[in-house]
Amino acid sequence: MRPDFVKPVPATPDDWTSWRSADESLRQPPGAGLPVPTPWWTAFRDPLLDSLQQEALAASPDLYTAALRFAQARVQRGVADAQRGPELGLAAGLSQQRQSEYGASTRMFDVIGGNRQALAKFLSQPFTLHQAGFDASWEPDLWGRVRRSLEAADADLGSQAALADLARLSVTSDLARAYADLRTTQRLLELAREDVSALRERLDIVQARVRGGAVDSLDLERQRAELAALQAQLPGLLAQEGALVNQIGLLLDKPPGALREVLAAAGSSARPALPDLALGLPSEVALRRPDIRAAEARLHRATANIGVARAALYPSIRLGARLGFESYLSGEFADWGSRAWSVGPSLNLPLFDHGRRQRVVQLRELEQQEAAVAYHQTVRKAWQDIDDALSAYAAEQQQARALEARMASVANAFELTQARYRGGSTDYTAVLDGRRGLLQARRDLWASEGRLATRFVAVNKALGNGPRGEARSAD
Repeated sequence: MRPDFVKPVPATPDDWTSWRSADESLRQPPGAGLPVPTPWWTAFRDPLLDSLQQEALAASPDLYTAALRFAQARVQRGVADAQRGPELGLAAGLSQQRQSEYGASTRMFDVIGGNRQALAKFLSQPFTLHQAGFDASWEPDLWGRVRRSLEAADADLGSQAALADLARLSVTSDLARAYADLRTTQRLLELAREDVSALRERLDIVQARVRGGAVDSLDLERQRAELAALQAQLPGLLAQEGALVNQIGLLLDKPPGALREVLAAAGSSARPALPDLALGLPSEVALRRPDIRAAEARLHRATANIGVARAALYPSIRLGARLGFESYLSGEFADWGSRAWSVGPSLNLPLFDHGRRQRVVQLRELEQQEAAVAYHQTVRKAWQDIDDALSAYAAEQQQARALEARMASVANAFELTQARYRGGSTDYTAVLDGRRGLLQARRDLWASEGRLATRFVAVNKALGNGPRGEARSAD
């Protein structure tokens, strides 16, 4: 009569080399590398980032909103649970009444005869009615309506818990990404200023050569144009730095400018190497993602709602009892003769409603099918996110290694140029050019390291490596 929920098993690949779209060179073998630390952002070895993450988890408005939604689901679960027990009520009333002289209660006077007018006038005189009573009623859950309502409420509670974990994952990931982008921008600003300084120094040499007639002004104008282009990059980097500081402040519920001093440039020390990833079993990863858990809970709720709708097709029985006192004489209200009581069942049998209840059942069944499709799509989208994130991380690791080798070669060439300059076999412009080449190589490497950091964040978000809320039981 009512469908029981069967926990779906998400489709997962057999290993981490399957279900991959990128080139073979970007596929890590299963179990490669070191395990990701917990929490994963500690891999950056940045105490300030660790502190900001803790503050975000305590102050983020998004997390507060998720907590309120979880609290609402918990209260709604209590509402559903309350339907299992009897309802008790106490009622009392004091009213001034007058009956009509020609109402239904005075028709008997026309039959028995006598002084109708006098009797009707007496009965229609205003009087005070005193009432008090105790009511109790209970509806046996014959067809599982209450049980399925409670099951749906439990599923909704689980969905909100998963969405709260998703909010934590999003906040921590967004914060780590913004922080990595900020540090990368600040390092690029530092390199750009160094490059401007080196280019100005070279421009001074070219100007001196033009004045001495050694070269014409063509080279001078080229150097000025290059300097102007380099200086034009600075305002954009400064604006980007301010926007990233604001983005971090928003995640921590801070006004613009509140974190400016805290997030000032931290110097150009090399970023620690991020680990290769020991990912565990693919099936464990799929169950860890909060969006998959939320989609499963929504499917569970939709299944339970079918049972609620089907129960409405069948008769309902309510057992009720009432005990009270009623009197129009205040002095006799507490007298035992003023008691009134009733006890017995009531039956509600749906006969004809133009197919409304049956259509509600059909609607709930369609909603379950929609939830099943949404669950399937969520799982598929999850593995697409994981594939994209792992491929991008592996690609950026390879690029960073190549740029490290390039910078090492450029640094060796710069040292050789400096040695030739000290030996008098070359002029100082070659040294400046070598220095600028080294700055460019370092800029490309640092930009790649920044992208690698954001790729690392994306991998952990795709794998669902977010902080989990406390274990909650539905009492």
